[in-house]
Amino acid sequence: MSSEEKSFSIANIRNIPCAREAILHGAGGSLVAGLLHFLATSRVKRSFDVGFAGFMVTTLGSWFYCRINNAKLRGQQRLIQDGIKNKVMYEGTTLDPTSKPKGAQSGTS
Repeated sequence: MSSEEKSFSIANIRNIPCAREAILHGAGGSLVAGLLHFLATSRVKRSFDVGFAGFMVTTLGSWFYCRINNAKLRGQQRLIQDGIKNKVMYEGTTLDPTSKPKGAQSGTS
């Protein structure tokens, strides 16, 4: 690995799957949670704490939801690619599951 790949910076967030969306959702969740708590209680420090907790919960929730959906999508894509590969490989042969055997045509005895 080069030194560029090992270093972490905010600019590299765009290269991490789901990170950008999770952080944006977390910022929105933070704002909503902190503002609602402040409007309800008028306590600034506690509202900041609630906002920070809202950021963490929303970011992690969004991250895990996105990653699980991406894993499901990759599994479906792999299954479809294997099916297409098998279809191309077995098409026209006796192993083709879509072709009918020669003895089973139109119900003749």
